[in-house]
Amino acid sequence: MTDPNEHAVHVLNSLIETTLDSANGYREAAEHTDNPRFKTMFADRSSKRMELTQKLQAEVRSFGAKPEDEQSLIGKLHNEFVGLKNALTGGSDKSVIDEVERGEDVIKGKYEKAAADPDLPANVHELVDTALTSVRADHDEVSRLKHQLQ
Repeated sequence: MTDPNEHAVHVLNSLIETTLDSANGYREAAEHTDNPRFKTMFADRSSKRMELTQKLQAEVRSFGAKPEDEQSLIGKLHNEFVGLKNALTGGSDKSVIDEVERGEDVIKGKYEKAAADPDLPANVHELVDTALTSVRADHDEVSRLKHQLQ
């Protein structure tokens, strides 16, 4: 069996990458919408996800480990794809919301998996559970927006 701290660091670093993907995705979405309501919401979410990233990084440091500080390769590629797609489709509100919801599905799934991990220490579970509540609320709001735009 691996060291429980090692496992916690691995899970946290994975969440950091995904949360950075989300923060950068929201920043991209804010840049590609002309809707002032969405622009503000996406910029706020980007900031909120960066704050969450910092909390996760601090937790990794508490284990004496080095936290991730870059988004995943898949996230970078997705953000580039979203930029290309927006350039080609004109960046309609619906296409931007569709991509944001896709990202929200990914981050929600990652946090749900981490929250269900029985091998994480209690303090990590508490951090993940708190973050999951926020992630779920954001996911649900984006999902409602998507259905309103259909």
